[in-house]
Amino acid sequence: MSTSRNGIYSVLFTGLFLFGLAQLSAQAQGLGNSPYSSLGIGEIYGSNNITNMGMGGLGTAYANGFFLNSANPALLVRNRYTIFEVGLLGQSKRISDNRGQSQQDFGANLSYLTLTFPVTRYWSAGIGLRPYSYVDYQTTQYQKVPGTIYESEYVYRGRGGLNKAVFTNGFSITRNFFVGIEAAFLFGNITNDSDSRLLIGGDDITVKRSTLTSYSDVVWRLGAAWRPKIGKDWFLNIGGTIDPMTRLGGKSLDTYQQIDATGAQISTPDTVSSQSKGSITLPTQLKGGIVLEKSQKLAFGIEFGYQPWSKYKSLDGSPTNLKDSYSVGAGLEFTPKTRSLRYFDLIPYRLGFNYAKLPYAINGKQPDDVSASLGFSLPVGQFVNSMTISLTGGQRGTVVDNQIKERYFKIGLGLSLNQQWFQRYKVD
Repeated sequence: MSTSRNGIYSVLFTGLFLFGLAQLSAQAQGLGNSPYSSLGIGEIYGSNNITNMGMGGLGTAYANGFFLNSANPALLVRNRYTIFEVGLLGQSKRISDNRGQSQQDFGANLSYLTLTFPVTRYWSAGIGLRPYSYVDYQTTQYQKVPGTIYESEYVYRGRGGLNKAVFTNGFSITRNFFVGIEAAFLFGNITNDSDSRLLIGGDDITVKRSTLTSYSDVVWRLGAAWRPKIGKDWFLNIGGTIDPMTRLGGKSLDTYQQIDATGAQISTPDTVSSQSKGSITLPTQLKGGIVLEKSQKLAFGIEFGYQPWSKYKSLDGSPTNLKDSYSVGAGLEFTPKTRSLRYFDLIPYRLGFNYAKLPYAINGKQPDDVSASLGFSLPVGQFVNSMTISLTGGQRGTVVDNQIKERYFKIGLGLSLNQQWFQRYKVD
């Protein structure tokens, strides 16, 4: 590839990266209405790329050198090419409760932008941007005012989320042992509204309370991986990561206003309480996995995750009703023939399964999240080397014990470019 073409690609992808940065910073990064996102800092996206999603989230111990892996920073060093990857994620969801009510919803978002490159033979670095969490919910409740015949209506809404800008480094300590570190800057806003209205007649007045909370701080992730050779073409992959407990700085502001039945403001927004500052406590997250791999042919394994969300504390330092969560996933990747002239022999196919115990507590019980996934990567051409697709279907919660049941279907699309940038050419 000529130097001029590499320069054009660099300009194009840098522009796309900056455009994605602006988009992620400006939008509320939701995947559709989710009542569970009203708790804590919302729904957590996780760090998996589209490739890992097709394998049940498997990625802490295993990395294919041709595709990015953001789950374990130690595995970044296995990528010996400059890789730029864009991920898109959409979700269709059906929400239902024990009263027979249901709602169909859909949401989509830019999932991540990542650029990695080898610095030396033993060191690879990368930068990226991805959503970290999202808040997107709206619920309505009716209660009779004690001692009267009138009802009151309460509407609760939430929007917003946190973004994550990352700088990652992976190092090869020996031929088969790797370590890595990821520094990430979390930032974003979450708005929680609560409207109360006494249902008397046409002149009902709504009292609206709005709480805007802004977060920003640095978080860390440490990773290690070991890949010993156990046969002619077979490798054992063992990996683990730890996200240390972090205090995430934030500040919130409460405003109140009155609105009449037509939606017009009766009073301008009034800041009753001064702006408050504090920090939330994000608990330690642990992940580990083991994968058996036949080089460029087959990989299958299992992964575990644990996070004590019971140690999460809100902005004012008080504990919440969150519980400890854990997950287990299993996945497989199979490529028929890496050296073949047949197109379908070159396609990596993936399958996966994941089970998680969610950190939310509904009447003292934690909802389950069970899902199955499949995926594949299609070789495309010179400009985009591969297009990865993942499909995931699952269910969270049930309609018993006042839980909310969510049946969802996710589709992920990843576009990847692999090039040998910064390469010195020799002339004979």
